[in-house]
Amino acid sequence: MLARSRFMLVLVVGALLAVLSFTLQYLHLIPTNPVAEQRSLGKSRKRVNPVLHTDPPTPDPIRDSHKYCNYPNLTEHGWEGHSPADYRLLSVHVMIRHGDRFPLYSIPKTKKPAIDCLLSEKRKPSHPLLASFISHMTLGGRGHWDTSLLSLPRLPNHSTCEMGELTQTGVVQQLKSGDHLRQAYIKRHNLLTADWSPRQLWVETTGKSRTFQSGLAFLFGFLPHFDWSRLTVRQQWSTLFCGSSCDCPARNRYLDQEQRRQYRQRTADTELERTYVVMAKTLGVATKTLRAANPVDALLCHFCHGLPFPCSSTQTSSKAPDEGACLTLQHFAVIRRQQKNDELERREAGIYRRYAVLAAHPYLNRTATRMERIARGSQTRKGKEEAVFTLASAHDVTMAPLLSALGLEGAGFPKFAARLVFELWNSPEVKDNDKKSDRKQGNWLENVFIRVLYNGEDLTFDTAFCRDHNRHSAQPLCPLGNFLSFVRKDMFNIVNATSYQQACHQTVL
Repeated sequence: MLARSRFMLVLVVGALLAVLSFTLQYLHLIPTNPVAEQRSLGKSRKRVNPVLHTDPPTPDPIRDSHKYCNYPNLTEHGWEGHSPADYRLLSVHVMIRHGDRFPLYSIPKTKKPAIDCLLSEKRKPSHPLLASFISHMTLGGRGHWDTSLLSLPRLPNHSTCEMGELTQTGVVQQLKSGDHLRQAYIKRHNLLTADWSPRQLWVETTGKSRTFQSGLAFLFGFLPHFDWSRLTVRQQWSTLFCGSSCDCPARNRYLDQEQRRQYRQRTADTELERTYVVMAKTLGVATKTLRAANPVDALLCHFCHGLPFPCSSTQTSSKAPDEGACLTLQHFAVIRRQQKNDELERREAGIYRRYAVLAAHPYLNRTATRMERIARGSQTRKGKEEAVFTLASAHDVTMAPLLSALGLEGAGFPKFAARLVFELWNSPEVKDNDKKSDRKQGNWLENVFIRVLYNGEDLTFDTAFCRDHNRHSAQPLCPLGNFLSFVRKDMFNIVNATSYQQACHQTVL
């Protein structure tokens, strides 16, 4: 009896499944014959991927701010020094942004962030090289620098940081970055040996203590042997590192247009304006006064150092401030969101790119000229007198236009201790006699190549000058000739000119 009941149950379930299958086929919810449907496509073998109608990820201003802080306790990764087998590294040219600093502006009616700028290897964040770096900097009188840099301290030296002063976090960031590139270029490729010559190294910085000290910390981490007597540091008087080519009226007019665009974008952002009103009311200051103080600069310092956001200094220390008397993470997020929106609009408007081309050209041109001389020298074995490693210790306002001019506008705003690297490579020696004779006749560019890396990521094939190069061709690296042509002519197409001088002195509408 039990067996018969089970048999009847199986029949009922089978009947239900058959009815369900027929219904699904009738409603076209499943194919009746998948094999037949595939054959009906005929000779077309194109694979059609489903289109997923999903919204792009929402920008996260807090996550982006964490990236901007560039916490030095995170593990360092990077593709610097990587190349196909048997390629020879000829030179490396690095621009860094200074490390973490104290704010340049203070928020009215608030206390400054409580940060100690005296260095101590016993305080976090630290680095294995920090103690020896501190002791070596006391011997700096043996170094050589432009007289204008003599008044700058070699170390941050205030127990309460001053405006714009490099913090211990900033020093550790640069020690770590320099050490990372030492592994990539000194250990792996022997770019500089322990007895390196002063002529092999070129170092320049602006006249700010934070860039000067960042450069020293980077070099201490990078050089195989830090020797003051062989070190010369030169000052760049402009944050654009434009040297003797700073006169460019058109660049200034493009910058003026871009600043007006930014102002219109900010004032049109109703959420940002409401937030400024609330923040000003919280602190008891005029909205105009708060906006002029650029509060995001100080808020970023609080955020990166894990400090509470500032409260009105009118609150007594014995009484906890009211809930509405302090600035909040939400206020900070609104300002950072607007900055990210501005980056997107800036790309679409195109004004900043025109400014960037003229702002970045002098530095790019000097770099291109150095690389060309080294490349030519490598063919004749007379290139050892050139600087095979150059360092420019700079600012965000230096690096941002450089990225834009290279076509790397999607790389993001330079974080603290950001690094932009240009590598020059030589392919293996050619054994074919005909090709050797071609090289002697002037085709020396055939076997010289460039890589561009930003914060360790290889962006060479995202640059404007190598975007169209077939990286899967027989030659997987970007020819140096592409870069030379771009710097000397092609980059001026966007401003309808063929040279830097023409672009700088033509009328800007």
